[in-house]
Amino acid sequence: MSINQTQGPFKQNFWLLIGALIFVGGIAFWTARSLLVSRQAALEEQAAPPPQQVSVAALGRIEPQGQVVDVAASESGRLSQVLVAEGDRVAVGQILAYLDLYEVRLAERDLAASQLEEAQSLLQAETAAGAARIQEAQTRYQQADQPQTYAVEAQAATVKSLEAEISLARTDLRRFRQLYQQGAIARQELDQRQTEVNRLQEELNSALATRSRLESNRGADLNNAQAQMSSAQAGAQLAQVQTQVESAAQNLAVAEARLAQTVIRAPQSGQILDVLQQPGEAVGMGDPLMVMGNTQQMFVVAEVYETDVGLVAVGQSAEIISRNGAFESALSGTVAQVGLQIFKNDILDDDPAANADARVVEVRLRIDPGDSETVTGLTNLQVDVVIDVADEN
Repeated sequence: MSINQTQGPFKQNFWLLIGALIFVGGIAFWTARSLLVSRQAALEEQAAPPPQQVSVAALGRIEPQGQVVDVAASESGRLSQVLVAEGDRVAVGQILAYLDLYEVRLAERDLAASQLEEAQSLLQAETAAGAARIQEAQTRYQQADQPQTYAVEAQAATVKSLEAEISLARTDLRRFRQLYQQGAIARQELDQRQTEVNRLQEELNSALATRSRLESNRGADLNNAQAQMSSAQAGAQLAQVQTQVESAAQNLAVAEARLAQTVIRAPQSGQILDVLQQPGEAVGMGDPLMVMGNTQQMFVVAEVYETDVGLVAVGQSAEIISRNGAFESALSGTVAQVGLQIFKNDILDDDPAANADARVVEVRLRIDPGDSETVTGLTNLQVDVVIDVADEN
């Protein structure tokens, strides 16, 4: 065999080997490059922040502002009248129904009112009589006071006059004694002056005694009149009829309270959503007779998962969707209140795979006024709620 014949197969194998090496090297290069790129991407993904959650979805139910209120009877009885029907709007304090005991309690109230009126009339009469007795006692006091005061004053004037006269007479007597000792007058004239002094002294003593007697009589009469006046005043203040009036007033208050228990009134303004009892049916104390709520402003109570409630804040906007087509377009709302307690969910999802024992927080959303009228008659409707937690408002 020639050399050329042996070199041909060798060259062919050589180039095949070179090609195989290049192919294997290319595969190794691309494999290494792919690993580097994957590792770089993994590192970048690990370093990048997680995507921000922009919304929270929850199930909810529609209810009126202030929630649904059960109107109940305050005592047991039988329903005699129902004055409202489903859909009626009522004002706070408006009478909604009567129990059959109303007529009996009304008669008791009227009797108590008449007894109070009678007691008040008797009190007025007794007060007038007492005032008359007091006036009479005051008149007797004045009658005892003024005339005797005048008599005492007159007698005091008489005493004062006699004291002046006797003082003058004694002065004259002393002068006449001097004249008599000098022999200027006779004994008879001196005796006359002495007699005049003695007479005036007796009159003064009598006047003093009369004044003392008048003052004593006046004091006794005034004390007696004062006692009569005090007795009349005490009798008027402590009249037994006053107690009767107070007792009658208390009886009337009790009768009015018992009467009020037979009247069912609206606890707030709103709309009657349902009438549960009809006239003639027996009701127990606390049994709901009808259901009402303030449907002029509707709310949604959304059950937000406890893991998402930290993202929800008052003022965030929300979208409300009916899953059964109760209303067509989505409604707008705003988060009005975030609950402070965690409950087991009450609203169950139609999805059989949904968590039936989820832990949720109730979030109340105020439906925008323009959309609130759309769901006025859809209390307790189940809806889907999407809260925009990226909303900064």
